[in-house]
Amino acid sequence: QVQLVESGGGLVQPGGSLSLSCAASGFTFSRYAMSWYRQGPGKEREFVALITDVGGSTNYADSVEGRFTISRDNAKNTMYLQMNRLKPEGTAVCYCGVVTGRGGYWGQGTQVTVSS
Repeated sequence: QVQLVESGGGLVQPGGSLSLSCAASGFTFSRYAMSWYRQGPGKEREFVALITDVGGSTNYADSVEGRFTISRDNAKNTMYLQMNRLKPEGTAVCYCGVVTGRGGYWGQGTQVTVSS
């Protein structure tokens, strides 16, 4: 079955950096675009970034453009999100997601807390 496992979250001060990973299994990773989403306290889940199947194209939410970088390693079935210059409003549970021919899937999420 499809499994997505996020890791790398934690507590960071404003202006700091974190790197998230999403390990995928149960599907042919290299065939599908992958996405990062986040859900802040009391907020709806929102799009953060997307990367196409072979990583040739990326797309970012305006709120993270220029600060976050999405990437993937198809040999390792893993996607990454490098987050720089984090802001307090970036406190959220971050999820990786994929839509395959069998449906849409989320990981369990990893908590990112931006606070001094």
